[in-house]
Amino acid sequence: MFVLELTYTAPLERVDAALDQHVEWLRKEYAAGHFLAAGRKVPRDGGVILAAGMDRATVERIVSEDPFALAGVCEYRITEFVATTTAPAMEQYREQLPS
Repeated sequence: MFVLELTYTAPLERVDAALDQHVEWLRKEYAAGHFLAAGRKVPRDGGVILAAGMDRATVERIVSEDPFALAGVCEYRITEFVATTTAPAMEQYREQLPS
């Protein structure tokens, strides 16, 4: 599982100019089963996406296709973790520690 943390590197006017395309990209990745949750940080200086079901190379490719990244208005920090415990509704994403 991955936590994708976006930090804006441009004024909000530039972020908002790419927002509709970013939302379409999010919808595409939700439909593909890659994203579990996403939203703005508070205060609004970036966002967070929870992603699962793929390897790091795939995550890096997907992130590079984000219209925010293509417009140069954000940077990503990708954190991979092993979700050994989950809420019951997310049990299908529970993982085992590697041997």
